[in-house]
Amino acid sequence: MKTALITDVHANAEALQAVLADARARGAGAYAFLGDFVGYGADPAAVVDTVRALVADGAVALTTSCGFLARWQAELQAALPVPVWTSALLWLPVLAAQRPGVVTVDGAALDAAVLRAAGAAPGVPVQGIHPGSALARTLLDDLPQLDAVAAEATVVDAARALCAAWPDTGVVVLECTNMPPYRDAVARACGRPVHDVMTLVHARWAALAARP
Repeated sequence: MKTALITDVHANAEALQAVLADARARGAGAYAFLGDFVGYGADPAAVVDTVRALVADGAVALTTSCGFLARWQAELQAALPVPVWTSALLWLPVLAAQRPGVVTVDGAALDAAVLRAAGAAPGVPVQGIHPGSALARTLLDDLPQLDAVAAEATVVDAARALCAAWPDTGVVVLECTNMPPYRDAVARACGRPVHDVMTLVHARWAALAARP
């Protein structure tokens, strides 16, 4: 059976229906939503209704990917009858005993409300990447090309700044969907475990699959 991998819907119900129709025409019998099925688009309710229908057809879990979608974790979970994993920030309550700190694409925007919605304890340290960096401009301005070498250096620099400012940080959480490729470089630079949305989904899926 073919599985259709669907991502970055961003509440665009019309586009989602077109993608689903194409997937069915190509013989897809299962669907995996890899991130951002709601967000800034025009039709979040219609997209959630479509996802509910897919759950009725057998989807067993749903994930989004942008770290800031933790803000809607409770609402999305309440709307859907299967586990919903919105953000790498869901690691924060799990790792609380290890004193986690966060590296984010936008330190000014990652406020207490987002952290609270993710279940984080008050005072979790947050370090944004440099706002003038090429990575920040590429992501926040939706530019078409990314310098991966410069991006890695930017994320590593932010992680080092986090650990220097809060030296008791025991584990680093990378908020942004685009940061997992730099996980190993951050771990080497900081000498600490590093988690992101990919490690979250793998861990949650393994736990789900292990249920009797």
